[in-house]
Amino acid sequence: MRLRRFVFLLALFCLGALLGLFGPWVWWLDREAGQRFSERQWTQASRVYARPLEIYPGRSMDRQRLTREFKSIGLREGDPGMIGRYRSTAAQVEANIPGFVFAEGRQASQRIVVGFGQNQKQIDRVASGDGRSISLVRLPPAELGSLLPLDDRDRTLVALRDFPPLLIAGIQAVEDRQFAHHLGVDPRGLLRAAWTNLRRGAVVQGGSTITQQLVKNLFLTPERSLLRKFNEAVMAVSLERRFGKAAILEAYLNEVYLGQAGNRAIHGFGRAAEHYFGLPVQALNTEQTALLIGMVRGASWYHPRRNPERARDRRDRVIDIFYETGLIDEAERQRARSIELDLGEPRRTASRRHDGFLDLVARQLRLDYRDRDLRGTGLRIFTTLDPVAQEDAERALTESLTATERSDGELQGAIVLVEPASGEIRALVGDRSPGRFGFNRALDARRPIGSVIKPFIYLLALAQPDRWNLVSTLIDAPLSVPVDGQQAWRPENIDGVSHGEVALMDALGRSFNQATVALGLEVGLPALFRLLEQLGIHEPGEPHPSALLGAVEMTPLQVAQLYQPLAAEGYSTPLRAINQVLDREGREIARYDRRLRPVREREALALLDFALRHAVTDGTGRSLSWRLATDPGVRGKTGTSNDRRDAWFVGYTDDWLGVVWAGRDDNAPAGVSGSATALPVWAELFNRLPLSTVRRNWPEGIEWYWIDWPAPLLASEQCPDALAVPFISGSQPESLSPCLGEANESPRRWFRRR
Repeated sequence: MRLRRFVFLLALFCLGALLGLFGPWVWWLDREAGQRFSERQWTQASRVYARPLEIYPGRSMDRQRLTREFKSIGLREGDPGMIGRYRSTAAQVEANIPGFVFAEGRQASQRIVVGFGQNQKQIDRVASGDGRSISLVRLPPAELGSLLPLDDRDRTLVALRDFPPLLIAGIQAVEDRQFAHHLGVDPRGLLRAAWTNLRRGAVVQGGSTITQQLVKNLFLTPERSLLRKFNEAVMAVSLERRFGKAAILEAYLNEVYLGQAGNRAIHGFGRAAEHYFGLPVQALNTEQTALLIGMVRGASWYHPRRNPERARDRRDRVIDIFYETGLIDEAERQRARSIELDLGEPRRTASRRHDGFLDLVARQLRLDYRDRDLRGTGLRIFTTLDPVAQEDAERALTESLTATERSDGELQGAIVLVEPASGEIRALVGDRSPGRFGFNRALDARRPIGSVIKPFIYLLALAQPDRWNLVSTLIDAPLSVPVDGQQAWRPENIDGVSHGEVALMDALGRSFNQATVALGLEVGLPALFRLLEQLGIHEPGEPHPSALLGAVEMTPLQVAQLYQPLAAEGYSTPLRAINQVLDREGREIARYDRRLRPVREREALALLDFALRHAVTDGTGRSLSWRLATDPGVRGKTGTSNDRRDAWFVGYTDDWLGVVWAGRDDNAPAGVSGSATALPVWAELFNRLPLSTVRRNWPEGIEWYWIDWPAPLLASEQCPDALAVPFISGSQPESLSPCLGEANESPRRWFRRR
């Protein structure tokens, strides 16, 4: 009796000691698990997106460009019955567009059919998969890159209802078949793992449930020890007591580790689908789903790019489990196993090619946000980038500089491509090698702009119609300009020849330096610098007379800003790379609307626009006639700095404004010129872009007259050298051409406004 009593008391004491020792610890673990899970804040990268393309009947776009747009947003060729796939035929393109959350709400996935007109250059019809006509479809935007959270965990949060059913059922079949029935810990799994560990003499198998795996990922270290397993089990039971199975499974699917991308840790199936396949998780097929589920056991060990054979074996084993548990039939099992590893390009591969544009985005964001606000908050930043135009610009710069330079690699360049009416930057290239990024020449290379400045001198003159018009006579002759404290400045023409009396429009189109300087001295340097500031160029430099010939340093982006009002028919707006910023809940927190401001000199701008067309057809830009496959009515101006160090070309249509700079980084003479170096790059780019015919809305104050070109004399249409020229009302010449007497006609105004 005494022995039995002693054993009982000893057992009671041990139980009390255990409860006294472990009770508070269990209570703390229970409270900590519930509190930390309910208060968890998922860190998300802030995503940067291109502009969403809108497709509608009548849009200028061919089939090839549309399929490139599809590829840029992650669609792949295949059966359009599956989300994220498209099929292109001679008559049409059919695609299954993934859903996307815009500020206005979630846009569901949809199947569309796009048909093209007879010339295959324009969208003729847009219809749904069942044949109903659609007036407009907005594609999800391409992802350009991300601003990672502070912990470098990269994930795309997905609600449980948005995961495909096969993924939800498949992860349970492979990782935890009793998930729906246990309370956080599976006793049979624990016994099986314990027996294996005892036989091996070490902790080699965990027997963990999905809930336990989630606890380990969220709260614990990866070490293998009995204490960690005890903590894991207690916290798993705690989560199961407090939260439903759906909440636990959703958290697990968004948290599980699935590999590395450089210094970024890929967490969750949403981001893994995008990283490995370039697809949203909803678009995964059987074999892709099996591959990702198989990687849960060891993301590095079964990495499909580094260990493809091992990854395929594991994938096929998961496919077999799908079949064994009734998730797929035998035909699907055989089909899925027969497919090679079907990996796509990671979505952010493009970011390494678009770093120049993303640099501009980051700079604009930093004006409005602190860095800590951008990282880890899950912002979605919608930019103005056209991903296909960006690729076109990158190729045009690389290929054209390679073709025109005298020795390999000596020239560098930059391109800025803008939609004139909105001021939205569609492409920006800061290096001839798209994969290399360091010095961003589009934003930071301040170089003399040469003759690119001349149109603004002529604009100031044309804004004084009582003194000048397009056919006013200028004198292109040697001149000496006094400079305080220095020798007099004597500008020369690039060909070394003075041309005497020339029409104002010809002096601009043929870029005569001496005539331009003479005109510039009359309109005044202060007026020119005030105009530059009015058009958005602050602190353009010292007002030396040489500024009249472009001894003013600007970046390609600043030159684009300078020309934007010309291309937009007299409406100025700041150039921008960002349209909208949404928070992680999809609420709009910032919108970067365009701010249009009419330029006062609109009638003079219309005349200058006409003169810049003349510069392309009959001036320094005339080589465009054979470089450009189709000329829709381009306006443009070449520019070359002293000693042929810098080459510029600025040209625009109704749809696009393009600025090209080329030169050497060391600022040494490069033997370049605007017409021979920069213009070919511009032409190569615009040959790749969809172009519509330029149609100008001439101001009411503009009247047209026939001129006996190049003399400032009124003529008629029948005169041999007649040219229709626009004038600000009342500024036309008064003298008559001799050809009127021969034709026995009087001058007539040309009333047609275009």
